[in-house]
Amino acid sequence: MAGAREEAPPEINVNVPSVARIYDYALGGKDNYAVDRTAYAELEKAAPSSRPLAINNRRFLQRVVRILAEDYGIRQFIDHGSGLPTQDNVHQVAQRIDPSSRVVYIDNDPIVLAHGRALLQENDKTTVIHADFRDTEAIFAHPDVQRLIDFDEPVGALFVSVLHCIPDSSDPWGVIRRVVDQLPSGSFLVINQLVSDDAETRKRLTDFLVESTGGNWGRLREPHEVERYFEGLEILDPGLVEISGWRPDSELGPKQQTDEWIEFGGVARKP
Repeated sequence: MAGAREEAPPEINVNVPSVARIYDYALGGKDNYAVDRTAYAELEKAAPSSRPLAINNRRFLQRVVRILAEDYGIRQFIDHGSGLPTQDNVHQVAQRIDPSSRVVYIDNDPIVLAHGRALLQENDKTTVIHADFRDTEAIFAHPDVQRLIDFDEPVGALFVSVLHCIPDSSDPWGVIRRVVDQLPSGSFLVINQLVSDDAETRKRLTDFLVESTGGNWGRLREPHEVERYFEGLEILDPGLVEISGWRPDSELGPKQQTDEWIEFGGVARKP
């Protein structure tokens, strides 16, 4: 964006694209740099549906949080791989329904930490933790998680458009199992990730993003691999779907003009 700041704190590398900043740019944000915008332009050539996909992903997150808060009484959320703050963040959606709602954001990108903490300085029911969301033990033992999250009550654990960012060697399915094991009965797991049914597309887009981010990406997967995340859980209607079709508020959302990849997932309850 023309108004994006080009000076960055020393701990932020503006020479390598960041997934969080590319996503910020796709959503029309200002916390991105020339390298991110260049990467996004190349991504859009390879996957023309990228911008509506990003918008629909954000709307899915907002819709899920609202429904979990309104219809299921969830008052605490842990947002794994939260990305840069934008309009209607998790805490804003949840706290409109109940101001006592507590939210923990987790991200390992230093720019997310800087902007998130600035946004949340006056909100004592919300915090941002600089951590890798794969490090479940350290996250659940973190003082801010212990302060804000009551593990005697149900929790909403969010993994929205992040699991494709970690490779198979990090065992994303194991990450999810460890988190679910920590959650009390009645908690909810929210997952979606990028998928494609076409092997050539999966390889092409995975290779592009791995190269663009300096290896800081995982893999475009298949729908059946997303289904594995939900084993042993009670999947809510309408099941696992392309996310714009998960309990839509209307038919007015942006439509993907191409379907080389989609965001696929849903919501499940721990018995």
